[in-house]
Amino acid sequence: MRNALPLTGETVIFTGTPKAKEAAELVKEYGGTPISIPLIEVEEMKDKKDLQKLEEALRADWLIFTSQSAVGAFRSKMERHRLTADSYAGKVAAVGTRTAAALDQLGFTVSFIPTVFSADVFVQQFKPKESEQLRVVFLKGSLAGNLIREELPFHVTEWTVYETKSATSSIDKLCKQIMQKNQVSVLFASPSAVEVFASRVVPKTTWNGFTVCAIGHVTERALLKAGARVHVKPETYTLTELVHALAKRKGDFK
Repeated sequence: MRNALPLTGETVIFTGTPKAKEAAELVKEYGGTPISIPLIEVEEMKDKKDLQKLEEALRADWLIFTSQSAVGAFRSKMERHRLTADSYAGKVAAVGTRTAAALDQLGFTVSFIPTVFSADVFVQQFKPKESEQLRVVFLKGSLAGNLIREELPFHVTEWTVYETKSATSSIDKLCKQIMQKNQVSVLFASPSAVEVFASRVVPKTTWNGFTVCAIGHVTERALLKAGARVHVKPETYTLTELVHALAKRKGDFK
């Protein structure tokens, strides 16, 4: 019989931006202790041309969002300029159910979500009709790659709406958690968090002694490149599914 509380005694560290309340509650339900120690932080990028860019975006045929952070920044701009989703007659694409849920709360209806929540799968599956005539705007972060712009077979206008920065104020706290606790799992939700961990935490500890968890294959690739061994990766790329996968692994070992 499977252990109903497979994370008992486990400290589960979330290294992404602090928006994982549901996943943290799930850790508790499995008997573990969730701790949020963000290694990255995001901030809306404001510009005097925001209203002009908003109006241009709301005239587009498609808006593309690959993260909740992009939706949050877009929401701030719309609220600041007193615009609503009713102003938009086009369609919306989202990478991930959480991103789609954030758009739904803003009043948008999401018309396309890829089967795997990553940009590389998105560009393979996103094939709207009459693509050569489309006006498409990709709402992105400062560290987003060029994949969507370069791989989609039509012109894509990029709009960087938020900036991703390293958050290093809690590095010592993270190191202590890893070195002082017997059962620790560290959850990575982006290559950006992996980069900060590899440069600021690993030199003080190692990649050993804790369970390494990746939200998806892009983050997994970053971890492997940094020298880590990835122990857990879910089939569906969300934090809640990552916690479920971690609990299954721990339960199988107990």
